[in-house]
Amino acid sequence: MKSADLHLHTLFSDGTFTARQIVMEARDSGLCAISITDHDTVEAIAPAIEEAGKVDVEVLSGVELSAEYDGIEIHMLGYLIDYENKALLEKLEFLKNVRVERIYKITEKLKGLGISLDAAKVFAVSVLGTVGRLHVARAMVKEGIVSSIYEAFAKYIGDKGPAYVANFRLTPQEAIKIIKEAKGIPVLAHPYCLNRDDLIPMFADMGLMGLEVHYPEHTQSMINYYLGIAKNFKLLVTGGSDFHGDAKPDVKMGVFKVPYELVEKLKQAQK
Repeated sequence: MKSADLHLHTLFSDGTFTARQIVMEARDSGLCAISITDHDTVEAIAPAIEEAGKVDVEVLSGVELSAEYDGIEIHMLGYLIDYENKALLEKLEFLKNVRVERIYKITEKLKGLGISLDAAKVFAVSVLGTVGRLHVARAMVKEGIVSSIYEAFAKYIGDKGPAYVANFRLTPQEAIKIIKEAKGIPVLAHPYCLNRDDLIPMFADMGLMGLEVHYPEHTQSMINYYLGIAKNFKLLVTGGSDFHGDAKPDVKMGVFKVPYELVEKLKQAQK
C-alpha cells in the first residue's frame, strides 16, 4: 500500500535535516509522498521538489502557520499552497520577524526566573530557520541549563510554563485566509494537543477544511474520536509524524505513515 507522511520539518524551521536529507530519508523509509510543513516558511519546498525529481518521491507543498486564540497557540497546516505567492511570502517574512521578537521576550522571562540564556545562543542554534521554542530548548540543553528538551518544555517554555510567550500576530481566521488565498487547504494540526475541541466547529465556520487526525500522540480512541468530528463537519483527514530530525530523536521517519488515499482526497478538494 502506498503511504505518505504529511508533517515534516527541515532546518529551515526547527528540524535538523536539509531538504535533500528529508527526501532521501523518505525514499529509504518507503514513503511515496511527503509534505514539508516548516513553521512560517516555505524555503525548503523548491529544493525538496528538485531532489524528489531524482527519486520516486512526491513532494506536496506545505506550511505550518502559527496563530493565537484566547491565549492558546494554534497551528494551521496549509497543503498544496502556491509557495511562490507574493502575498504569502510577504506575510511569512513578517511572521519571521515576529518570531525573533518572541525569542527576546522568552529569554527575558527566563532571566526573571534566574536563568541566563543569551538570545544570540538561540539564534546560533536556529542557523537558517524560522526561530522557535524548540531552538530555545536546544540552546538550553547546549548551555547545560536543562538536561533535555523535554525538561525545557516541562519546566519553562511549555504552553503553561513560566517563560512561555505567545506573541503571534495571526488569528486562526487570518491563518486560514492566508492559506486559502495561496490556493491551499487549511488543516488544524494535532488537535488533541490544544485540549480545546470546542474550537473546531468555529474554525470550520471560518473555512477550515481538514483535521490532522493521524498523529503520533493520538491514541486509537482519539483517532476514532477525531474521525467522527471530521465526518460531522465534512472535514478532510490528514496525518503525519511531525518529524524534526535529531531535534526530536524519538520521532523517526517511516515509523508513522498514512495511506496515500488521504493525499488523493487533498488533491480532489483543491479542484
